[in-house]
Amino acid sequence: MILTVKKDCDRNELQRLMNQLEKKGLELNFSEGANYIVLGLVGDTTALDVDWLKSFTCVKEVTRVQAPYKKANRLFHPEDSIIDVSGIKVGGHEKIVVIGGPCSVEGEQIICDIAQEVKDAGGVMLRGGAYKPRTSPYAFQGMGTEGILAMVKAREKTGLPIVSELMSADKIDEFVEHVDLIQVGARNMQNFDLLKALGKVDKPVLLKRGLANTIEEWIMAAEYIMAGGNKNVILCERGIRTFEKYTRNTLDLSVVPIIKERTHLPIIIDPSHATGDWKLVEAMSLAAIAAGADGLIIEVHSCPECAWSDGAQSLKPAKFASLIEKGRAIAQVIGREL
Repeated sequence: MILTVKKDCDRNELQRLMNQLEKKGLELNFSEGANYIVLGLVGDTTALDVDWLKSFTCVKEVTRVQAPYKKANRLFHPEDSIIDVSGIKVGGHEKIVVIGGPCSVEGEQIICDIAQEVKDAGGVMLRGGAYKPRTSPYAFQGMGTEGILAMVKAREKTGLPIVSELMSADKIDEFVEHVDLIQVGARNMQNFDLLKALGKVDKPVLLKRGLANTIEEWIMAAEYIMAGGNKNVILCERGIRTFEKYTRNTLDLSVVPIIKERTHLPIIIDPSHATGDWKLVEAMSLAAIAAGADGLIIEVHSCPECAWSDGAQSLKPAKFASLIEKGRAIAQVIGREL
């Protein structure tokens, strides 16, 4: 339930109302902007009498929310959330962010070299997988802690915040200590124990959509993290599985306006995993910018043919730089910067 409160209300009366609602066992989500005050009620509101709520002169409007998600709901938080990733702002009307880097960390020297090329091209964060969820148990599984520490070295040399995927809750302390943006991969989108654990940490989380999940299920996964107390969630669309065989997945760009309408969370697009083909990455990236995405996460490798994983969908640094240059022109058309 949402209570819209008069901006010039009696604050003492508002506090009395909030105290009574808390006594009824409801969790209150208070949000105040320049021209509004919104009070979100989380819990069993079925027994609440709307007329009783309206008897408080501070209450302007009462709205029952049908959507199962509350904390991620734009009705609860009308203004865009802007997530701070070690000084890089994501969301709202901030600059569109571009994250680049290899699918897998392959060693300290090569990740440092790629990081510098990503930065020189205009990228503002470095991605890289140290723990890899692979379909085959015989495929390269990642360098683990050694890979994380190699990314830390790359950050020291370039200043780029690092993004890496967390696969299990037992590695959370390592990621909280070393990683700037913790990624939850598509396969773990509904790993509820992991989501609950991430709700207890004070680190931004990049939550990828599952390859066969609905938008509502995806938002509900974000709700798990936010319900635990961590409000710093960024959504990432990486393509969904369909019957199409010409691409690795099908990139659902319609989620961008839907997410922005229904939630206040930033959304970024992963065109690399969505298409699986480096030749398609630029076109989908430009389309994502035009659709209103808050960022892109793109696989970049100095020698894709030698990459330990996903070389076919990785851009070379020069192509990555060209994409960013074109992206700036598209961003300008829609009133954003990149």
